[in-house]
Amino acid sequence: GGGYVACSPATHRSFTANLSRAANAKVFALDYRRAPEHKFPAAVEDAVRGYQMLLDEGILPEQIIIGGDSAGGGLTLATMIALRDRGLPLPSAAFCLSPWTDLAGTGGSILANEEKDPMLSGKKLRQFAALYHGNQSPTDPLVSPLYGDLIGLPPLLIYVSNTEILLDDSVRVAARAKKHGVKVDLRVWNDLPHVWPVFVSFKLPEAFAALDEIAEFIKQQTSAQQARRSAA
Repeated sequence: GGGYVACSPATHRSFTANLSRAANAKVFALDYRRAPEHKFPAAVEDAVRGYQMLLDEGILPEQIIIGGDSAGGGLTLATMIALRDRGLPLPSAAFCLSPWTDLAGTGGSILANEEKDPMLSGKKLRQFAALYHGNQSPTDPLVSPLYGDLIGLPPLLIYVSNTEILLDDSVRVAARAKKHGVKVDLRVWNDLPHVWPVFVSFKLPEAFAALDEIAEFIKQQTSAQQARRSAA
């Protein structure tokens, strides 16, 4: 997360540590390069290399779940598009927390929820977007997965609050993924801040509730994929 300009594995350690325990899984938190020093496609290239590193270590793709929040949620989708287009095996599933999928900023919720969202504003989004995509079109599918071909992507679990300015980024990308034949579970919660599931360090009850659901999703998806591989 962090709008492609901030945050790191250290800022998200409480969430990743709690998720690791809840899902009984190892977590690899990628410290990808950030803007403005490193503009697009640095983050996508780093994410693809990180995934390839896991495969090179012998980890099977069906044992891997990719996840991210906000910009990291958009990067999750962009990474899978890049992996598919490069002919690499995809992970078993992915989860996105309030994903930023449209850096062109065309979602109606940016204006509709401007006064309701305590964390983000349309002005901030435009600033972060410009720092990241630079001279590249904001509608490039690897910048904004909302405009991409999502055919063939694995099952998606998406969380967003109805009061976020990025509500439409989640709703629209979920609809597009379903149209492209992707299995999508979109969960819209009410009156919660942007990427609330990561706020486990603040002891937010809703954060722990969402984290437990994500952990269960991880267990179910990896078990299902491994069972299909064994049957084959």
